[in-house]
Amino acid sequence: MKHLFISLLAVSSLSADPIAIGSRRELFVDDFLIEKLTGKAEQRLHQPQPKEIAITHDAPWEGSGSGYHSVFKDGDKYRMYYKSWQLTVTAPGKVNTGEHPLFTCYAESDDGIHWRKPELGLHEFKGSKANNIVIPHGKMGKVNPDGGHPAVFKDENPNAASDAKYKAIVRSNSPKGLLALKSPDGLRWSPMADAPVITDGAFDSQNLAFWDAQAGLYRAYWRYFTEGTTDEKNWKPSGLRAIRTATSKDFIHWENQRDLRYVDSPGEALYTNQVKPYHRAPHVLLGFPTRYIERGWSESMRALPEREHREWRSKASERYGMVVTEGLFMASRDGVTFKRWNEAFLPPGIERPGTWNYGHQYIAWHPVETRSSMEGAPNELSLYATESYWTDHSNALRRYTLRLDGFVSLHAPMSGGEVITKPITFTGKALTMNFATSAAGGVKIEIQDANGKAMTGFALSDCEEHFGDSIERTVVWKNGRDVSSLAGKPVRLRFTLKDADLYAIKFE
Repeated sequence: MKHLFISLLAVSSLSADPIAIGSRRELFVDDFLIEKLTGKAEQRLHQPQPKEIAITHDAPWEGSGSGYHSVFKDGDKYRMYYKSWQLTVTAPGKVNTGEHPLFTCYAESDDGIHWRKPELGLHEFKGSKANNIVIPHGKMGKVNPDGGHPAVFKDENPNAASDAKYKAIVRSNSPKGLLALKSPDGLRWSPMADAPVITDGAFDSQNLAFWDAQAGLYRAYWRYFTEGTTDEKNWKPSGLRAIRTATSKDFIHWENQRDLRYVDSPGEALYTNQVKPYHRAPHVLLGFPTRYIERGWSESMRALPEREHREWRSKASERYGMVVTEGLFMASRDGVTFKRWNEAFLPPGIERPGTWNYGHQYIAWHPVETRSSMEGAPNELSLYATESYWTDHSNALRRYTLRLDGFVSLHAPMSGGEVITKPITFTGKALTMNFATSAAGGVKIEIQDANGKAMTGFALSDCEEHFGDSIERTVVWKNGRDVSSLAGKPVRLRFTLKDADLYAIKFE
């Protein structure tokens, strides 16, 4: 069987060119590098851990319908943009959405953990400019932006104009479509065109766009209605909440519209998409869509928190009471076809007030790197998600944490498992890995030629077992850590794991 397996690998290696990974970091969020899993080895999805409430939307111009957060690090400062909206539900099912218009508001932080709402003095609310509103309700030049559906980013395009270092996609109140906005400082905004730049879609969600430095173009993702079949030539509209994408060279003219396709995932209603390059591996696009599920009325539904309020909402519209939402995770190499994990990435969690309802666990666009609360520990990822949506005169954004690169791991229990990669080429002198084991567990690595034969000095028997929990551990064999003699040659990596998780690798 061993010889047959090696022969099969040899045939596979001849069928495609090796994957050139250079010295980039590779995550195991899809099967891009994986040829074979054996034993108990598997890809395992990990879930963020809840922390403190990052910000509460309790200002008079905010409220229980606030959300659609954009979060990014800008130099030494973290920036946050979000819709502010009050949505009041009272007995016996009255819904009032008109207490104040929808705005885009701004918050900032020095660490991504503690947030403040600066009094910007830019726009008036009930006779005062002492607020943090950056996109008001009403006309802006010749366009009519909806401040309640914003997505804001800092444009890293080296050719971006000085007055457009920050850009935003917002929904147009009329005519229907998405507007392109620009700003020199992230606070003062103006339109880039006199009409919507994208008009084909539903748009009642957080629609977004960003600069993709790897592709050298802008990408947009927005709400659409399709069935999302695997045969893109024969899809049929069915009312299913889905996602559409397009690309642009100038942020104004958009082309190459495509519906997102998923590997081994059922058709499901996805409300947001939250796609963006991952900052530690920008060739990989990560998304955190919201799954929207109409569960119907049952004893389980009635047992969930805030039953009375849920029944009020349901009397206004059945789905308002019986829908629950949660965060998913997906990854793509080309921006169109995604590996979407069908299990929840951010489930509603333990039942408590403000949870298990419509609008819960909408993940902010996008994770950011922050310091760890444990002294001496490496940085981690902070993600943010909504709770207490609709249920009072405020809602909240909770912070969650995840290890760097920690979305998906190659995992095996103590009984062990192995992973063999497809043929690759690399540049660099050493192989590093982001991994974690138990005290008794471990990881060993073998470097093979493209046909599956161990390279001299890099066999499994030459590799000491690595154990610990490190974001960046250099792999060592009996003859040391220098792998430069293999750089540029087609090779495979063989990992043996026991009670261990391997999150990412990088040649340096």
